[in-house]
Amino acid sequence: MLTEDMVRRALSEVRDPELHYDIVSLNMVRDIRIEGDAVAVDVALTVQGCPLHQKIETDVKKAVGTLPGVNRVDVRLDVMNDAERRDAFARAFQKSQADRQAAPSSGSPSAQWSPLLAPDSSTILLGIASGKGGVGKSTVTANVAVALQRLGHRVGILDMDIYGYSQGRMLGAHEPARANAAQKIVPWQVHEIHVVSMGMFVPDNQAVVWRGPMLGKMMQQFFTDVAWPPLDYLLIDLPPGTGDVALDMAQRLPQALLIIVTTPQAVAREVAMRTADVARRAHQRILGIIENMSYVPMPEGHRLELFGSGGGESLSQALDVPLLGQIPLESSVREGGDRGIPVVISAPQSEAAQTFMQIAQKIDAAAHA
Repeated sequence: MLTEDMVRRALSEVRDPELHYDIVSLNMVRDIRIEGDAVAVDVALTVQGCPLHQKIETDVKKAVGTLPGVNRVDVRLDVMNDAERRDAFARAFQKSQADRQAAPSSGSPSAQWSPLLAPDSSTILLGIASGKGGVGKSTVTANVAVALQRLGHRVGILDMDIYGYSQGRMLGAHEPARANAAQKIVPWQVHEIHVVSMGMFVPDNQAVVWRGPMLGKMMQQFFTDVAWPPLDYLLIDLPPGTGDVALDMAQRLPQALLIIVTTPQAVAREVAMRTADVARRAHQRILGIIENMSYVPMPEGHRLELFGSGGGESLSQALDVPLLGQIPLESSVREGGDRGIPVVISAPQSEAAQTFMQIAQKIDAAAHA
């Protein structure tokens, strides 16, 4: 006779494709119902809109469908709440640590993890996102990182803008990747910031032509195959929009905080709202809004608002999060990025540099609140 225990054992062979452990031990199986030759299984996904939900559904049907006497398998997918999600990630990490101790060189699922992602890690993951390109997200990332370092923190940057990688240029790093004795990639260290970017691996600004699944794998490798030092902050420069990397980050790094960069324009604000929507669906905390290119400081003391006004403020009000700062449009910001010396270093007394420092202070306070 078919029993729930038999079904549960079959489901223990189904692995979550992101956490790499079986859905039973991760408490993803909420309910099992058996009626004659039909079995219904309720599975809770780690995040709403999981891009691999179809694989989980297919694998559940295949595993249960092979049991004797089963002619129909129905799968209902739900979404974990915050407590369940934290528990699932903690269970996966604990299992990975046990695997590592049992067989450190076996290629077990522990290889999918990094100390930066441990439940007890003190590293604050800070995604820098934008709804559209051209709003200065990478410039903001580089300068906020330097500003946080100036506040006394250990800071790293993970350049996940795979197609538009630019942190090497922004920070003045150009050397090809090198590995340490453990065959881990050694991050660039520039301006006392630890940086990993596709620019380490792609020569002469060669284009990266990849499909979506490769992007998620690269995010995983940037954590597991890099010799990251202990960090207080890891800033993740995300590509614009709501594509594969945004979804991968929401699923793999639900503990990450998010900052959204926009400009004063209404169109930029509207597109940024879509990025915020992805974050909220994934239960990620949006730390605040940064409005870039807000105004040109004029010699007479007034502000020339080239791109309009109010975009950042209206976005922060709509999302009920703080407006962390409005960065002026100054040539020193562009010049610093082109030279590989962010404006916080190259022109520390400029209005833009001072604004970046104030933003870093607000981020630091909010992240530890």
